[in-house]
Amino acid sequence: MTKNNIIGLVIIVGLLIGYSLWMTPSKEEMAAAKRKADSISQVQRADSLQAVMAEMAAKAAADSAVKANPAGAIVAGADSSNSGFGISPRSEEKFYTLESDLLKLKISSRGGRIWSVQLKDYKTFDTLPLILFKGDSTQFGFEFNTEDLRTLNTANLMFVPAGMAGKDSLRVSGKDSLQFALRVYPGKADSVASKSYIEFVYTLKGDDYMVGYKVNFVGMKGYIAQNTRDLSLLWGATLLQQEKSLKTEESQSTIYYMDAAGEVNNLKETKNSTERISTPVKWVSFKQQFFSASLIASDKFESADVETIGHPIENTDRLVKTMKSAFILPFTIDADQTYNMKWYFGPNKYKVLRKYDLNLERQIPLGWSFFLLQWINRGPVLWVFNWLESFNISYGIIILILTILLKIVLFPIAWKTYISSAKMRILKPEIEEINQKYPKKDDAMKKQQATMTLYKKAGVNPMAGCVPMLLQFPILIALFRFFPASFELRQQSFLWATDLSSYDSIFSWSAHIPIISTFYGNHVSLFTLLMTISTIIYTKMNNDMMGSTQQMPGMKTMMYLMPIMFLGFFNNYSAGLSYYYLLANLFTFAQMFVIRRFVNEDKLHKRIQENKAKPVKKSSFQKRLEEMTKQQQQKAIRK
Repeated sequence: MTKNNIIGLVIIVGLLIGYSLWMTPSKEEMAAAKRKADSISQVQRADSLQAVMAEMAAKAAADSAVKANPAGAIVAGADSSNSGFGISPRSEEKFYTLESDLLKLKISSRGGRIWSVQLKDYKTFDTLPLILFKGDSTQFGFEFNTEDLRTLNTANLMFVPAGMAGKDSLRVSGKDSLQFALRVYPGKADSVASKSYIEFVYTLKGDDYMVGYKVNFVGMKGYIAQNTRDLSLLWGATLLQQEKSLKTEESQSTIYYMDAAGEVNNLKETKNSTERISTPVKWVSFKQQFFSASLIASDKFESADVETIGHPIENTDRLVKTMKSAFILPFTIDADQTYNMKWYFGPNKYKVLRKYDLNLERQIPLGWSFFLLQWINRGPVLWVFNWLESFNISYGIIILILTILLKIVLFPIAWKTYISSAKMRILKPEIEEINQKYPKKDDAMKKQQATMTLYKKAGVNPMAGCVPMLLQFPILIALFRFFPASFELRQQSFLWATDLSSYDSIFSWSAHIPIISTFYGNHVSLFTLLMTISTIIYTKMNNDMMGSTQQMPGMKTMMYLMPIMFLGFFNNYSAGLSYYYLLANLFTFAQMFVIRRFVNEDKLHKRIQENKAKPVKKSSFQKRLEEMTKQQQQKAIRK
């Protein structure tokens, strides 16, 4: 391994360690996050997200009032304080269930909102039903001013079914679909005969994660303020833990959004974040590690404010993050208004999200910022995964086959790298002679010139070993992004690992050990341990092949320390990734063994000596180097 290789690896390790330290919250940050979560209802914001906070507090107060007086509860809007929006004082909150082959939605009459979402085909890491969010920690409603200029939110109004014929539960399967409508009427009316109402219409298909959502404002003139030009739509939810590693899930959960031009952006995953999006927005998604809840406009939202709030990792309520959004929609009081939207509740699986043609798949971190990384992951890697998946074999075997295929494709590069290393090893005694001949720093240019002349005569390119490594580097980084983000590995067991998308553990402890618990964790990942051992063995073999160096004596020790540094980082990472790197190291050992059997270094040495005997035409670089050397010597003589 050359000096350039070593410097490059040191830089990579430094970046990874820096990133690990940056994403680890300090005790002060964790305490601040806890205080913020505990007192969130008291925080007042200077921007439009203040409305979201106020509505959360109003909802909590309304719920408390209903629980205190369930028999005769009057919701906000049941009297003149809300310009006549209301229902019978004896009405209570009711729940309606819409169920398909994939989803189970619970819809509340209070606000007509989706109260909870269950994904039927999936379980949490501890085999509980997978609930994306629950009504106790969600907020959804349209906010506007009434005729008497009071602020009203549909989240506080009681809706009634329109044409449900007394059913509290509806089910659909296969290619069929169903519609379920809820309405709230102004005044004291709750009759379908009224020509003024706000209506929410949900459309559910049997085999689809997408849920149709249409909002109708009918005959609102006289009830909504005459000068109303837009409405605010407020949506917030606290997402629940689904995966084994809460820390990893929290670090990969945030808000994604796509603007009208098709560009997808996101808030930072590692810290609380707020953003005001002044341009039109097509969709906003509350994204977790492997699942998302997305609100999609048929046309666009005029603008949006979004915010994420983290929770302490040690919280006992399985809370990942609280996410909030506030949208602006245009409104005309003189005409009925219809807003067509959709909800996506489902997995962050590439082929599922891709079929909707909305760029939802860009929530999956496949290396979108660099075209080569995304091409590798979206192309050959996913294709191989999906193809092998059709044979219904273990994902551990799929990773094994993928590693073999990659090593076959990269074998010419491995061959080129080995030949280059062998040539450099053969020339090493002569390089050391040149170093001894020019020991002074003032002779650095002469030493460089002599070394380049030797390489030229021998027909050796000193960069030949670096270029193959650079060609392999995008694949290395692409797979580093792919395995932790691969939904296919979720809850897939192999050998001792129960979930290849999370860490494997052969031993764990609960006590907090300073430094070890912070940087390594409270468990031992066997795949990571084996990967580290194999990397150290590979480093030893590589150093033995290259021979010792006198130029940077401390660098050899650093090369052995780097795998140990990686141990703390990968211990909490995807077991599938550590397993892949372990396999890659083992196959590299096998490749080196095979290549050494087929490469005759004596013949290679003889060929190099023959090349040295041939006359060599000086390159333009050598000419410039010699000219610089002469100029340096002349300057030294003048002095």
